[in-house]
Amino acid sequence: MKIRLSLFEIFLLETVAWLGLWLLSDYLAALLTLILGAIVSGILSIALISEAIERSNVPKKYFQVMALSILSIVVAAAIYVTLLGGEMDFLEKSF
Repeated sequence: MKIRLSLFEIFLLETVAWLGLWLLSDYLAALLTLILGAIVSGILSIALISEAIERSNVPKKYFQVMALSILSIVVAAAIYVTLLGGEMDFLEKSF
């Protein structure tokens, strides 16, 4: 049984997962946001450049899901920071 999710459903699921991570640990979420955001952006950029040079059989949905993955990371971070007014626990702790 194959379950085919629409792009909107994929975006919502990713955003909810990221928001859950932000609520669990803002330090870990901030770290993963920067790392995974950079990795996914790099992969998408390289894939788009290679696609522009030579067409492949990669479906269009792959590029759309990659772009939505980046967008969901940014949206989840923006929602969390907006709801907390920019206050993050790990920035306020003194060492």
